[in-house]
Amino acid sequence: MQKTQIQLSLELLRVVEQAAIASARTMGTGDRHKADQAATEAMRQVMDHVPMDGTVVIGEGERDEAPMLFIGEKVGAAVHNQNYQYPAVDIAVDPLEGTNLCATGAPNAITVLAASEKGGLLHAPDLYMEKIVVGPSCKGAVDLDAPVVDNIRAIARRLNRDKEDLVVIVLDRPRHQKLIEDIRATGARIRLISDGDLSAGISAAVVGAGVHAVMGTGGAPEGVLTAAALRCLNGEMLARLVVSKPEHQERLAKMGITDPKRIYETEDLASGRQIIFACTGVTDGNLLRGVRFFGDGIRTHSLVMNLEERQVRFIAPTSRFASRRHTPLAGTLSGSLFRLRSCRSRAKMPA
Repeated sequence: MQKTQIQLSLELLRVVEQAAIASARTMGTGDRHKADQAATEAMRQVMDHVPMDGTVVIGEGERDEAPMLFIGEKVGAAVHNQNYQYPAVDIAVDPLEGTNLCATGAPNAITVLAASEKGGLLHAPDLYMEKIVVGPSCKGAVDLDAPVVDNIRAIARRLNRDKEDLVVIVLDRPRHQKLIEDIRATGARIRLISDGDLSAGISAAVVGAGVHAVMGTGGAPEGVLTAAALRCLNGEMLARLVVSKPEHQERLAKMGITDPKRIYETEDLASGRQIIFACTGVTDGNLLRGVRFFGDGIRTHSLVMNLEERQVRFIAPTSRFASRRHTPLAGTLSGSLFRLRSCRSRAKMPA
């Protein structure tokens, strides 16, 4: 199983790398739909060759909303070769987190994929979700229903910092006006982002990223992907679905969710024991550098994590090509490997 998990991690890394390269070629064109389509098509094409019997549990939408990587779609080599028994895997994808970021050339666009054994990732409805994300040192210190000042004070105490030293990421949305005022009232600093709370959540659990917490409301599917990453990083996420319309209640009932006020912990959202998480930078960001194109090659920067092996790898391969038609000529691989050995261990940004 150990060898299989490592092999699958590298195969899934290739999926997000190719999606990042495809979407990076659309960067700055102003067309967010083109960027998302490029990432989705590349991800789907490469995924067909991954040795797995995969099912998309979080994807681009329902079957009638998305042409590919829709919820319930079967992916992997098992689709084309049913004579061989491949491992059954649940897949959650965000082919391009930050479509607007890529379209405008703004920082922090990434391609994302998480995988687990069957049943290891929550089938989250496409609703908003209240969230608070912290790193390993602050596990157990925060409360989703606590006043902001209490959570900020608890984080500062655990990190042995002044409140004024903390940086909290919040999505820049009108709905967060009071949250922003409350955080500022504590003296903590805020980094407002236009999109990309998934990459922000990962940054909160990585030493050197300069982020100490993420607060606010964002997408529930992105919350599951964030939780998968945090399982690998020893971080913590508390979340609750935002149910504001009767149709939301109906959607939850169809999915078997009976308590709309339930507070989900990290392991509720991503309960698997064999979680793999991979992402690649499309544009430069706090966590990953963006794709670099040069005369005869491409350089990417990725993060791949394996819960079972407690491994976190930052990988920066360079591929050189014989021609503009992208016939591979040679490649080099560099990166940093961290093993998380305790509940308070934190991965570090590579030097």
